[in-house]
Amino acid sequence: MSESISNHRDPLVDPPTAVLLDLVRAGDEAAREQLVAYFLPVLQRWARGRLPRYARTAAETDDLVQVTLLRALRHIDRFDHRGEGAFLAYLRRILLNAVRDEIRRSTRRPPHDSVEGEMPDHAPSAVEHAIGQQAMERYESALATLEPRQKEAVLLRVEFGYSYAHIADAIACASANGARMVVSRALARMAREMDA
Repeated sequence: MSESISNHRDPLVDPPTAVLLDLVRAGDEAAREQLVAYFLPVLQRWARGRLPRYARTAAETDDLVQVTLLRALRHIDRFDHRGEGAFLAYLRRILLNAVRDEIRRSTRRPPHDSVEGEMPDHAPSAVEHAIGQQAMERYESALATLEPRQKEAVLLRVEFGYSYAHIADAIACASANGARMVVSRALARMAREMDA
């Protein structure tokens, strides 16, 4: 896992997420654009491969990311900002719901006629998909048992690839080593939950 994220904010130049959110709530379009410009590539990297191939006919992953940001910004007044990690967790939840909705929608569509000589589908089999789904459900269940700060730290590290220094900034931790400990303890707790 990379120890840095390509769009790491420079705290001397870039305003924190909390400041941008306040400006967006006040109607500042420039702040809205800056917020989208920062989180769009982060969500696009995270979302890559989350939408199964069979569900991609109606909505591509990038479309779902844009829908996610629009939904989040439309309901920004309902969001209680506790830090960058909290906002990213909020965006992740909206995006996961959008992916699940698209998967449900695609399974309700009638199957298209197969074409002779069509390329073989290398997507996971039904069993592989079920096993993966079960593991994902255990992961999500274990993640839900964490306190918000731990959950945000795990999401930032495991799912978004943030450095420990960036996580420390996002969850208001004193140091990168402190953030590393928060993540380590949370992952150990999740492992126990997933094994139970």
